[in-house]
Amino acid sequence: MESQFHAFYHYYVMNSKLFKGVVNALSGVIVLVYADFHLHSKYSRATSKEMWPDALEKYAKMKGLNLLGTGDITHPKYLQVLKESLHEDGTGILRTKEGFTYVLQGEISLVYTQDGRSHRVHHLLLAPDFATVDAINDWLDTKGRRDYDGRPIFGFSSIELAERMHQINPRIMVIPAHAWTPWFSVFGSNSGFNSLQECFKDQTKRVHAIETGLSSDPAMNWRVSSLDSVALLSNSDSHSPWPWRMGRECNVFAFDDVFTYANITDAIKNRDKRHFLYTIEVDPAYGKYHWDGHRMCGVVLSPEESAKSNGVCPKCKQRLTIGVESRVNELADRPVGFVPENAIPFKTLLPLAEIISFVMKIKNPYAVHVRQEYEKLVKHFGNEFNVMLETAESELATVTTAKIAEYIMKNRKAQIRTKPGYDGVYGEPIIDGDDGSYVRAPVKTQTGQKTLGEF
Repeated sequence: MESQFHAFYHYYVMNSKLFKGVVNALSGVIVLVYADFHLHSKYSRATSKEMWPDALEKYAKMKGLNLLGTGDITHPKYLQVLKESLHEDGTGILRTKEGFTYVLQGEISLVYTQDGRSHRVHHLLLAPDFATVDAINDWLDTKGRRDYDGRPIFGFSSIELAERMHQINPRIMVIPAHAWTPWFSVFGSNSGFNSLQECFKDQTKRVHAIETGLSSDPAMNWRVSSLDSVALLSNSDSHSPWPWRMGRECNVFAFDDVFTYANITDAIKNRDKRHFLYTIEVDPAYGKYHWDGHRMCGVVLSPEESAKSNGVCPKCKQRLTIGVESRVNELADRPVGFVPENAIPFKTLLPLAEIISFVMKIKNPYAVHVRQEYEKLVKHFGNEFNVMLETAESELATVTTAKIAEYIMKNRKAQIRTKPGYDGVYGEPIIDGDDGSYVRAPVKTQTGQKTLGEF
């Protein structure tokens, strides 16, 4: 049965309806899991006050997600909320009273010196139960405070983190977060390392996955042969619950009947294509650090253009923020287009609200007319992933405009070009040949307050 499933997988994974039908026919009841393992709570800096279990569940269902990371397991107040809101049943998957599922997850920031150089690295932590979380926090309390931010900062190394987490519980997963982002990442151009081995030393064996981040996709990571030994996860790192943020990147799994923390993490560790089906990615150009640039001067340069300028802003002569594509080029030992054996495939999708907003020329995905159109589609077809991955163009056109239906299909086929993001500025889809030169309408806020677009 499994050999039949594996043989048919590569064809049917590209059509979700056919894929579901074949899986059901071959294996009986199959549970498809759409998982976003990287979120935050309202206790993290620069996050929406809506980052709370009830809102997360509501908008995850709109998106089509059915497994979320809890976010911020290290924060004392939020952890108490999680203990009151979520039920443990021994599977490592926690449930709300309505049955929605979570896995215990947090993120910590490490700032330290190693081999004579300063490093700033963020890591995700996944844990199988509250007892393990309590043990993690007891140890962290010996290192510093946890109560001031949902993503606390500590001064010990990634080596010590990996070693100690394994000692507490071998089922804990330590996952370098947004691995290529210039700031606060394992490979970042400003304070990262050149390899996992350089970062983790003899504890590299404890690291089974990295998070690729919005500004890179698996194809970019496949160019670095040293990453063949780890799984490539994709998550939103969302600071708000809105469905154009949460689940914009996620991981898709399939299991017989039920899923558990153990079988999900085993599928990740083993890069098991029978169960770890694919990831959903935004176009990496959509990410805020894809190309090199200087936000204050509005300068964005391709890696080739940046190299010609020696990484210096042509306007103000300050150093550019070197983006992810340049950094991948620096570390890559394979050509563009190389695909490793047994690589987990991926699909490229921009969020539905982004497509609607740019087709309507409104530019803000949270504008009233955009949300009305979005909610109309989601209500009719069940959730965003149904709209984006499964519904025929003719069906879409009975609910929305022909042009929006057309661009949903182009999005599904990865046929929408994106003006690259840079230095903290999101990339933008190019619609109707528009060169993307317009700028998002600003949102009026009080001085120092985050705009909605920042979340």
